[in-house]
Amino acid sequence: MIIISDQAKNKLFSIMKDEGLSYHSSFIRFGVKNGGCSGLSYELSFDNQPNQEDKIFHYKEMNILIDKNSYPYLLGITLEYSGGLNGKGFYFKNPNAKHTCGCGKSFSS
Repeated sequence: MIIISDQAKNKLFSIMKDEGLSYHSSFIRFGVKNGGCSGLSYELSFDNQPNQEDKIFHYKEMNILIDKNSYPYLLGITLEYSGGLNGKGFYFKNPNAKHTCGCGKSFSS
């Protein structure tokens, strides 16, 4: 399960609207790739359709995709959003991470 804070949900919906996407028919794709200051970094993007091996979730009116390789790293994460002058933008809270960077965008397991 992935948890998305209300602030993150509202920001994602706003970005989707700006990009001409509908949260009813589009997906938010979560992923993990090699890189970042802690070894692995998070990916967040939009997609119009799932791939065959994607896991599909629904949370707070959102359609979420996670590829099979990223899935074990993302179980139980929370996506947060902080705006304003000192805000971080989107950042992740991952209970599975052994080490995270200060920005909340990379981790090691």
